[in-house]
Amino acid sequence: MIAGGCRCGAVRYTIARDDLPRSYACHCHVCQRWTGSAFSQSVIVAESTLAVDGPIVVYEHVTEDRVSTQRVCGTCHARIHNTNTRRPGYAVVRAGTLDRSEELVCIAHIFTAYRQRWVTVPADVPSWAEAPEPDTFGRLLAGQTAAR
Repeated sequence: MIAGGCRCGAVRYTIARDDLPRSYACHCHVCQRWTGSAFSQSVIVAESTLAVDGPIVVYEHVTEDRVSTQRVCGTCHARIHNTNTRRPGYAVVRAGTLDRSEELVCIAHIFTAYRQRWVTVPADVPSWAEAPEPDTFGRLLAGQTAAR
């Protein structure tokens, strides 16, 4: 079981799996604004494997083609995870909320056209200037394919 939680400890969660999921970094401006940093680091897991306990506040961001449902701690407002109508059945968990986040391996960088210029993406890590093709990205995160 993988565990994690918010910064104040009011929200705790578990992911029903033994191994740490593969993480990726997103450099888009939306993620930069959400994190207040250069990029966000996340893991994607099956929503059915994620169990969350604690005071969660939900924020829905609606655009023309999707609804992104964000879940934050109701006490400290740390972002925990989100779901998206374009990826039904999956949850995007903020990597920094995992108890063992220092053990994660970042296996991809997306939206690098918007990266902060001081950020260097390793040459041996797959990257995309914009959004990657969903099937290719999904296989990469699942460990089913090497670099593109």
